[in-house]
Amino acid sequence: MTSILKDRELPLDKLRWTLDPEELPFNTTADLEHEDEIIGQCRGVEAFRFGMGMGLKGYNIFVTGPANTGKQATVKKMLTELSKTDKSPDDLLYVNNFKSTESPILIRMPAGEGALFKKDIHDFLEGIKREVPQLFESQEYMARKNEIIEMHEKQTREFFQGIEDKVKDSGLVIVNMQMGHFQRPDVVPLVDGEPIRMIQLEEKVDKGRFPRDEFERLKEKQKELKEEIDNILAQVRKLQKEVKKKSEDVDKLMFMTLAQDLIAPLREKYSDEKVIKYFDAMLENMSDELDSLRMIGKKPQAGEGGMMFMPPQADTILHPYKVNLLVDNTEQNSPPVIFEAYPTYRNLFGSIERVMDRHGGWRTDFTKIKAGSFIKANGGYLVINLMDAIVEPGVWPTLKRSLKTEKIEIQTFDPYYFISSTGLKPEPIAMDVKVVVLGDPYLYQLLRHYDPDVPKIFKVRADFETSMDRDVDAINSVSNFISRMVEKDDLMPFDRTGVAAIIEQAVRMSGRQEKITTAFPLLADLLGEASYYAGRNGSTAVGAKHVIQALEAHRKRSNQSEERLQEMIDRGSIYVDTDGAVTGQVNGLAVYSMGDYSFGKPSRITAVTAMGKGGIINIEREADMSGPTHNKGIFILSGFLRRQFAQDKPLSLTASIAFEQSYGGIDGDSASSTELYALLSSLAEVPIRQDIAVTGSVNQKGEVQPIGGVNQKVEGFYLCCKHAGLTGNQGVMIPEPNVKDLMLRTEVVDAVREGKFHIWSVENIEQGIEILTGVEAGQKDTEGKYPEESIYGKVNERLIDLAEGLKNFGASDDEKDEKKKESGGSCGCGK
Repeated sequence: MTSILKDRELPLDKLRWTLDPEELPFNTTADLEHEDEIIGQCRGVEAFRFGMGMGLKGYNIFVTGPANTGKQATVKKMLTELSKTDKSPDDLLYVNNFKSTESPILIRMPAGEGALFKKDIHDFLEGIKREVPQLFESQEYMARKNEIIEMHEKQTREFFQGIEDKVKDSGLVIVNMQMGHFQRPDVVPLVDGEPIRMIQLEEKVDKGRFPRDEFERLKEKQKELKEEIDNILAQVRKLQKEVKKKSEDVDKLMFMTLAQDLIAPLREKYSDEKVIKYFDAMLENMSDELDSLRMIGKKPQAGEGGMMFMPPQADTILHPYKVNLLVDNTEQNSPPVIFEAYPTYRNLFGSIERVMDRHGGWRTDFTKIKAGSFIKANGGYLVINLMDAIVEPGVWPTLKRSLKTEKIEIQTFDPYYFISSTGLKPEPIAMDVKVVVLGDPYLYQLLRHYDPDVPKIFKVRADFETSMDRDVDAINSVSNFISRMVEKDDLMPFDRTGVAAIIEQAVRMSGRQEKITTAFPLLADLLGEASYYAGRNGSTAVGAKHVIQALEAHRKRSNQSEERLQEMIDRGSIYVDTDGAVTGQVNGLAVYSMGDYSFGKPSRITAVTAMGKGGIINIEREADMSGPTHNKGIFILSGFLRRQFAQDKPLSLTASIAFEQSYGGIDGDSASSTELYALLSSLAEVPIRQDIAVTGSVNQKGEVQPIGGVNQKVEGFYLCCKHAGLTGNQGVMIPEPNVKDLMLRTEVVDAVREGKFHIWSVENIEQGIEILTGVEAGQKDTEGKYPEESIYGKVNERLIDLAEGLKNFGASDDEKDEKKKESGGSCGCGK
């Protein structure tokens, strides 16, 4: 058995890939002329370029990949590079819709013209504010108004002169009667040189103080004249309306003459049909609102009761004619690239703000429309984190709807819309924006499965990888990355040894010797921490010892749980043997993940076999503490036993397998080979070495399959052995396929170099059981039998004994039943 221990033991060069610092073509990173390149993401970069180049509808980009793979930095760099040659997008403006104020009008202008247009309108309104008061106080205006008033007064006098001629010498007289706030002419009798009301004159007639026939004549004459006066008043009112209209026409004519002169330069400057229509509508509305415009520049006046009347401010009067510059691309020389870190509904799609007036009511208008990142990115690119967007109310449905229709209508997402509606429906904006969302692969698959819109609007997936091939180009690229980060973050330069240590850690992080991780944000953190320790130690450059110090410090900050678990093993609270041999008992290895830190620790696995037909009982499963993958591993053990030992006999046994002192859930099949070793040991009644820990899954053919976390598992058992005392015989047995995953800590490698610790690799169960027991597994001879002293031979004999024992036990039970039947003729009552 010594030969298999030596044959399967791994040499030092298999335990860790190392980079010779002398192979690096520089002394420190200061010697490197780095380029800002994208490292290790050929697949994702190519897919992203394709998505950027496709101008058809729906070719938005879904970037997937685990966290800390530099997705956002890569996307930002590519968008910046690929969008340099494109033109700038249009400016977006909203102006008042004077015919329907709840539907503001959208105007698009070339980049930079929007701000000029807003300024031109502002200057025009300043001209209105300055010229209108002067207009209505000018000599020409006053002369025209006086001419109209004089004409009106002349015609009115002519009307009343005619009636006065008829009243003259008729015993009647015209007086003005007060009726509320108004006066109107009336005809009353004139008695003794004094006007008197007709009802009073009638009283005099009844008393005999005035002749009745004269009274009747006056009454008839009064009726006739009243009819004529009513006709004249109707003509006067008609004349007043005509005069008022003429006056308004004069006002409008003079205002429009002024306004047209002021706006003439704008008409020449802006030829867009929509803008020209807006000019016409604005001037028409101004001419209709001249009463308000006439208030510009008015001073406070005393009103009734001594109250001061405050005329509205000019800005308030001219507010409806302002321009809302929604998106200003004056500073944009290329399509906008916007990273929205807080993708709330308001930040993405804008809103319509409201203000409270002095009466306590909410009001809004077109100037309160605000743009969000989605609209500001129109003509360019918008990047958001998908998970952040999905959890925000209303964001995901609105984003999908906008990408499908290629339009967006700005509204405020408000759950209490029934009490706070905005009352505005702005003209929709045609959208031409490429949206890039960042998410993990699981979220991508989940959305594609449950949301049928995702394949339609995100037709390109750029999948970022967690690692890249370890070759000379990759090593040079990582070296350049280190140099770039040193300059960017103002770190101390790294010498060859420091760079080599960083690259070795990058290989370890990838989980495979032939790969290098692409988790560059994590590497950047390590660079900063190593630079800190180098500076604290007074070094001029960061070396390997500083990198190792940073790694150890990080581990120390995170490994409190590991230390507490190790303390429990050391004091015997958790049973783990690192010496001796026990039947049906083996040290398995488990990995504990604590977020940013994971570690391995051994766990005792035991197996007990007995006569019966229960098969293999998974105690964890019976206690509802086992996951589906672990259950599958137990079923595979049954398949292995049937294949290996039940071809010529029934498999009759009851076996129970348990993770001792396990108080949480267990899942995964990485301990299935370990469980099988314990089961074979129990059946063969051959003890297993306790100074060897085992990991690896197994299939029904007995082949040992690779597992994850192999480095942590090896290091975890090494730490237990170190605390218990290294004997020189201890070690770990791993699957052969995991050899290329080994990147053990230098402490473990040094222990192996000194012969204090060992690591073996096995390809199948036969090799593993021989290493653990020191006994050959056994091969079938020509007659299909195993050697009696082999493990398989002992297992086979034990299974035969169990089957025969079960058979004999059953036969004895049958004999007892038969005897009971023979002696049981009586009914038991003594008769």
